[in-house]
Amino acid sequence: MKILYAGSPDISARVLMDMQKLLLAGGRHEIVGVLTNPPSTKGRHHELIPTDTGAAAAELGLPVLTPEHLDAAAREQVAALKPDILVCFAYGKIFGPKFMALFSEGGINYHPSLLPLYRGCAPAQAAILNREPFTGLTVQRLAQGMDEGDILVQEKLELTGTETAGSLLDDAAARGAELLVKALDALASGTASPVPQDGTKATYCTMLKKEDGRIDWSQGAADIDARIRAYSPWPGAFTSVGGVQLKLLKAAVYNEAAESAEAGCADESAAGTVIGVDKKAGILIQAGNGVLAVSELQWQAKKAMDFKAFLNGTKNFEGTRFDPASSQE
Repeated sequence: MKILYAGSPDISARVLMDMQKLLLAGGRHEIVGVLTNPPSTKGRHHELIPTDTGAAAAELGLPVLTPEHLDAAAREQVAALKPDILVCFAYGKIFGPKFMALFSEGGINYHPSLLPLYRGCAPAQAAILNREPFTGLTVQRLAQGMDEGDILVQEKLELTGTETAGSLLDDAAARGAELLVKALDALASGTASPVPQDGTKATYCTMLKKEDGRIDWSQGAADIDARIRAYSPWPGAFTSVGGVQLKLLKAAVYNEAAESAEAGCADESAAGTVIGVDKKAGILIQAGNGVLAVSELQWQAKKAMDFKAFLNGTKNFEGTRFDPASSQE
């Protein structure tokens, strides 16, 4: 089948590169073009920078389409490539009926969740934030409803409670090409067995905003740890001290005995207070329930540091009380 690949960010670019390698080796299908978002301006000179997927497509020598809108002109560009099927991963625009009519075999979409769980644009983050024991990777038929298409290929992934959104998406990128080609092969051979999703079990996630990373110290340590991991690398979890932002980059729930710390016993009424230091685990911060051990931090406009280097440059940090979440807005 002839494929139009649609995607924009780095994670999609990686899948495109791997997919092209598989297809060139197998000779079963052909990517005839890549659809991606228009270049954006960056820097003082407003230089036009292509999306990561656009840059990858150019490197592969593939035709690149960058329409602002999927209008009649864009449809004409796509039709000229004579694609049979649309393959999408993180493109960022909705495909209307007129656009989908260009593809005799319809379209498929790669989604990093165990659909119908976490339909939407931030499934990896949502699974971590909600401390799920499992998530997954799904190739589905493109449908008019968001992530509602029949499931073609699905893998279940066990979560250990140490993953970040970045590491989960890296896993999705590493597996994406193989799963997409598997779905394409099944469709081409007529052996695909699409499974309708159970809409009654569907859950949804929304687009991330920078303020989502703000830490509420009245929450439990396990919930705050999940927030730090879910919002790594973006938007990042943060708190503040006297109005100065402090990012918490790496942390874990502190489960050691209190006497192993260079601090007294934790007090739940002092949520958001630095109560001590563990020489191995990091800076100990009282949460609403439990204690968080922070091992990597970053002051606003400063470089990231491990907790030992941070404490060397931040004197008398023990006893610091972080600003309440409401005052950080």
